[in-house]
Parts: sequence; structure tokens; C-alpha cells
Amino acid sequence: MIKNKKKIALLIPLVLLLSACGRSDVTESSTGFWEKGIIYSFIKIIEWLSALFGNNYGMGIIIFTVIVSILLLPLMKFQFKTTRETAELQPEVEKIKAKYPMSDRESQLKIQEETRALYKEKGVNQFAGCLPLVIQMPILIALYQAVSRSPVLRSGSFLWMDLGDPDPYFVLPVLAGIFTFLTSWLSMKAQPVQNGMTKGMTFFMPVMIVVMAVPLASAVSLYWVARNVFSVGQTLLLNNPYKLQREREEKKRLEKKRERDLKKAWHNKKK
Repeated sequence: MIKNKKKIALLIPLVLLLSACGRSDVTESSTGFWEKGIIYSFIKIIEWLSALFGNNYGMGIIIFTVIVSILLLPLMKFQFKTTRETAELQPEVEKIKAKYPMSDRESQLKIQEETRALYKEKGVNQFAGCLPLVIQMPILIALYQAVSRSPVLRSGSFLWMDLGDPDPYFVLPVLAGIFTFLTSWLSMKAQPVQNGMTKGMTFFMPVMIVVMAVPLASAVSLYWVARNVFSVGQTLLLNNPYKLQREREEKKRLEKKRERDLKKAWHNKKK
């Protein structure tokens, strides 16, 4: 566990360094590994994809967002798996905490010790789920900045919008909020234990997305919508809450049946 903490601690500064949010336009004359090497390369790929659709930059943004999201699917699958395994152990973690209601240091150390032993026994690494997130964040931020900092992409139009201007009818900001909510809601439903903070963020984040997207260029809002639509499908595919609920119910049913069979066997043995 300590080794994993160190790995994450080393990766976080790298993520922050790479994803430093510049505001100036990125063009052919830009320099540096992040802007010239990563962001500008993404811009050129989007321009190439746009050319396949008659220089439709809106389509280029959508297609490239989907391609990047598909390439990140293995990481997301691993992240969902680890998060799900950790969440399934949460009821047992709560039982451990209930054994030590005091908040003194000794009680906290006992909770940590027994929690570590539980994860080790079940073969679950609670920090492994952070690594895919750390790896993919620079990629997603580079994609976002490629859309928001390219004067070429902002010069196009898509449907009723000029990509460099805000959506005049607020359709994209609202859609971005709706699909953000759906992604968060599905993820929340997939958890065996839900808390007030999780529920609050499920409703708070979509509102923030709408408020933030209203004044932004339509190109950025279009990216958010494409990314969030994919996220909904990705969640249904890799972390479907309805499937997980059925599996949990079936597991409970089998456990109850096993208990009944054991009681019945014990009763017959006593006879």
C-alpha cells in the first residue's frame, strides 16, 4: 500500500505540470513539449478528421473525442473494476469502524490496521483505481485545450453555431449538464453504499457544468457533450448499475439459501 501511495504521489505533480492551463492560442509557432508536442498534435489530428467531413470542425471534434475515449477504455475498465471491488468491501469497512467508536489515535490506528488486513485478505488494492485516472487526466486535458485554444477550430461552424461563440440557444450547455448528471447518477447507483455527499455532487456538478458552459465557445461545449454522451455509454457497458444490482441480489439470495440449508442440515443432524 505504501509503495502505491508513493507512486501516486510522484505522478500527481507530473499531471499538474502537464495539464497546466494556459490561455493563449496554440499554433504552429507554439513551443514546448505540452503545447507544441501534445496540444498542437491533437489540433492537427482534429483538422485532418474535419477534412474528411468537408472541413466540418464540429464533426472533427466529435470524432476525435470518441476515438480518444475508445483508446482510454482499457484504463477505464480497470478503474471501474478496482473501484467496484473497493465499494463492495465498504459495508465490512463500516463494521470495522463501528467496533471502534472513539476518535482517539489508538482507535484510528486499529481501524487502519484492520482495514488494510481486510483489503489484503480480499486481494483488493484500494489505490490501484487512482492510477488509471492519473494517467488519463493529461490526455483528456490536452484534448480539452486543443479544442479551446485552437483559433482554427473555433473559426468553424456546426449546425446552428459558430464554434468560436457561445451557443445562442444554450442547447449544448444544457445537454452537457444532462449527460453529466446521467453519468454521475449511473455511477452512484452502481455503489452498494451511498452517502449524502455523493448524492449532493450528483446534482451539483451538472448545474456547475451548465453555468460554466453558457459563456464558453460552442467548440468547448460540443466537446463536453460528446465526452459525456460517451461516458454514459461507457458506464452502462463497463459498470452497469442494473446488472450489478441483480448480481448483488442474486448473491444475497444464494447466501440466504446457504444459511437455510446449513440450519436444516444442523436440525436434521440433531434428530
